[in-house]
Amino acid sequence: MMRIRRHLAPLGDLGWPKLPKIDGRQARSWALAMVGAAIVGYLVAYLLVFPTPILPGHHAVPRVLGLTRAEAREQLKRSEMQGVDGGTEPHPTAAEGSVIWQDPPPGVNAPVNAKVTLFISAGPPKIAVPDVAGYDGELARRMLAVAGLTVAQIESVAAPAPRGVAMVTRPSAGATVTPGTSVQLTVSRGAPTITVPTLLEMSQADARTRLELEGLVLGTVTRRRTNEAAPGTVVAQRPAAGTLAAPGTVVDIVVARTP
Repeated sequence: MMRIRRHLAPLGDLGWPKLPKIDGRQARSWALAMVGAAIVGYLVAYLLVFPTPILPGHHAVPRVLGLTRAEAREQLKRSEMQGVDGGTEPHPTAAEGSVIWQDPPPGVNAPVNAKVTLFISAGPPKIAVPDVAGYDGELARRMLAVAGLTVAQIESVAAPAPRGVAMVTRPSAGATVTPGTSVQLTVSRGAPTITVPTLLEMSQADARTRLELEGLVLGTVTRRRTNEAAPGTVVAQRPAAGTLAAPGTVVDIVVARTP
């Protein structure tokens, strides 16, 4: 029987792609790169996607920021850790007594019974009430506002100082208070140099005119039933007639009503 031997062409001659030759060094580099990528992926999944302690007997430090000191210690105790005081610090927004920072920070793995230092808010930083005595009243009010305070009331008193000049504040100058604290400002009505005239038996209109002529101001008008004076006339006043008053002093009167 006749045998026919077929001659096959090399693979490269058949049009198939030739495989690149890889030496030992390249192979080791590729292997190390793949192993490194696998380790990085494992750590990302282990620490970020499914965070668990790496070592036995370790726990992730819980987040206690914003809690009170007692609440933070209780939560750390449940995580088998200890909360220790790190002192207090002023904070512009955190409520006084709340945790503003912790060390180690949240999420860090720490051993059982690890100490977590808690830094507590002392509330907003204190500011000193500025000394505005001797300044114009309006300027003094603006100075207090710029300092972060609120002028709740402006009171005028007779004093040996030009009219409208700031005298004192309550709380007093130099006192430390929190921002936004209400401050009462006292200004001068001027020296008491005007003698309050007698308004008794005058009508309300005449009393107002007389006070304005003297540089004084009619204040509260109270009506009272009485048989001692004609209806519509003044039966009492405060300050009393003859009192020395500063310009702009308010004088209150009582007017008789029909019995």
